[in-house]
Amino acid sequence: METQAAHDDKWLGMPKNIAKLEKIILQYWPQINFRVKKSIGFRNSDWEDVAGDVLMDVLKAVKGGRFRGDSSLGTFIYTITSRRIIDYIRKKSRVLKHAPEAGNLIDPLEECERNEQSEILFQALRRLKPRYADMLYMSYFMDLSRKQIAQTFGLSYHRTGEVLKEAEKSLRRIIRSGIANGSVN
Repeated sequence: METQAAHDDKWLGMPKNIAKLEKIILQYWPQINFRVKKSIGFRNSDWEDVAGDVLMDVLKAVKGGRFRGDSSLGTFIYTITSRRIIDYIRKKSRVLKHAPEAGNLIDPLEECERNEQSEILFQALRRLKPRYADMLYMSYFMDLSRKQIAQTFGLSYHRTGEVLKEAEKSLRRIIRSGIANGSVN
């Protein structure tokens, strides 16, 4: 019985039989498919394009005389498949190096809204009593505990909680009235 390589070489010596050449090369399609899918991922939809490019490259190479018969056709196809896979991976990694991280994307609308809210809060804090503004700043921006704030202002722990609640209510009132009037200033 004749080996696959000997069978392939017998047909490749006849350039008039292009249809037979294509038929022989298509026999390697399952191996090409499996290698491409395994290398770039079974769920990657680009595998068909890469595998198709491999077939086209093999046909062009054989028709153009680049396949000299130094190796079997299977080895030649394997080499072309490997090179196409490497080219694909390099191309994709080049693209991904310059792509921003998905988590780092900033939505311009969210950023604008956050800036407006910060400005409203800043203006409202300026309209509060200085003691209220200082206590809220220490609590929310400096992350000081109620006990630390009480020590700073010389108040009891309980009284500090009451003053913070009054400051929050006052701040909400200023923001609501400012938004209703169209300006917090």
